[in-house]
Formats: sequence, C-alpha cells, structure tokens
Amino acid sequence: MTVEASTVVGTRADRLQRMRAGELGSVHSWELVTAVDGPGTRLTVFLSGCPLRCLYCHNPDTFEMRRGEPTDADELLGRMKRYRGIFRATGGGITLTGGEVLMQPAFAARLLRGAKEMGIHTALDTSGFLGAQCTDEMLADIDLVLLDVKSGDELTYRRVTGRSLQPTIDFGDRLAAAGVETWVRFVLVPGLTDNPVNVAAVADIVARWGNVTRVEVLPFHQMGADKWSSLGLDYELADVRPPSHDEVEAARVIFRSRGLTAY
Repeated sequence: MTVEASTVVGTRADRLQRMRAGELGSVHSWELVTAVDGPGTRLTVFLSGCPLRCLYCHNPDTFEMRRGEPTDADELLGRMKRYRGIFRATGGGITLTGGEVLMQPAFAARLLRGAKEMGIHTALDTSGFLGAQCTDEMLADIDLVLLDVKSGDELTYRRVTGRSLQPTIDFGDRLAAAGVETWVRFVLVPGLTDNPVNVAAVADIVARWGNVTRVEVLPFHQMGADKWSSLGLDYELADVRPPSHDEVEAARVIFRSRGLTAY
C-alpha cells in the first residue's frame, strides 16, 4: 500500500534535521505479506532512495529519495504495534527494504530499535553496498538479513548495478563475524548473471559465510518493465526471457555443491 498523505509540517531545514535524527524518513509504500521477505506474515516497508541502478530492478520508482512520502517513525512503529498479534501467530515480523534501506540509516535504526522494544522479529533487505552505514547497534537489533548478492564477478556486478562488488563482500564478512542470520538472494538473468562461472563465484563467496542458512535463486522476470517506461527510463532487458525451471535448478545445484541450502 502507498503511504497516506503526509501530515509532516515544518521548514525544509526542520525536516532535514528530523531525518538526521531518525525521526522522519522517506517511505515509498508498505504491505502485509506472507512468506516473501522473511518468515511468517510480515509488515514490509519500502524506503525510498538507492545508490545502485540494477538493470532488472522491479522497483525503479524507489531510486530517488525525493519520490518517497515523508513519514514519521512513530507512525510506522504504531502500525507495527497493531500487527503484533499477527506476527506472534505466524512467526512473522517487520522487514525493511527499498530502495536501499541504508540510504536512511538513522531512520532504519529507529524503526529497528522500536520493533525490538516491542518484541517484534526484524529483517533487513539490503544489497550490502552501504553496509558501512550499518552500526554495530543496528546489527544488534537485526534478527535476519536478506543480502542481495547480484554477481560474484566484479565486471558483471558493475554491469548489473553500476557499482562495485567489494562493499557487499565486506558487509557479508561482517555479518558472518557477528553471527547475524543471513539469507542470500541471487537473481538469475539469462545472458547477464547466468554464466556458470559467475554463479560459482557467487557460491564460493557465500560458502565462506557460516551464518547463511538459506540461498534463494530468484528467476528474472519482467514485472517491473512498465514502471521503467512510466518513469521515462530505458529498460535494457526488455527482450530478455525469464530462465527456465531447469536453468534455475542448475544454478541451485551449484550452490548446493558448496554445502549451501538453496531454493
């Protein structure tokens, strides 16, 4: 669901100060979903703003922070509180996603801390590119990280995202050292990320992280194409077909050969 019209008032300077304090954030939307962004039924909050420009992004309308709705942290925490019964009954909780959550670290930290104070399971969905923005205090408030590893090869990673792979590896190493449970997500795109050498490189990186309990190989799809068009953006993958079941399964086998649990 989209965020209701904002009641945030004050000057631009006031809003910026509140954002730096984590009291205010830019939110694209939220939805209540089951078994998609972590265990159980979850309140998934989409934050606006992302430093990556992934060619297959299905939420390009979250690229720019300015497109989001200014939203009070307390408003979202109140919504979380109302769903606590559902979370308890289903083993669910809240998931912060985007966009890239760590574009708004103070806001994310406030939401995570507030959720933990209410006994709510927390998950962070991130590319890891801005992992350095995640403080140790934030890590302590995160029960599960959904880490998107988009390629195991630097050149392919830059082709997919426009950025460098190393920050994601560094954040993954940090999560492993801290023992934060992590699910890795990898999108299989024919002609882009599906080369077995690239898949093996991703698997080799992930296999060294003992905190990874699940790998999800996600088949590329075209569901975000219309959003690119509506935003006036060039969608380079318009002619790319989704991978077949056999192609997806072959990628999963590569992960399983490293002792990883892959779906």
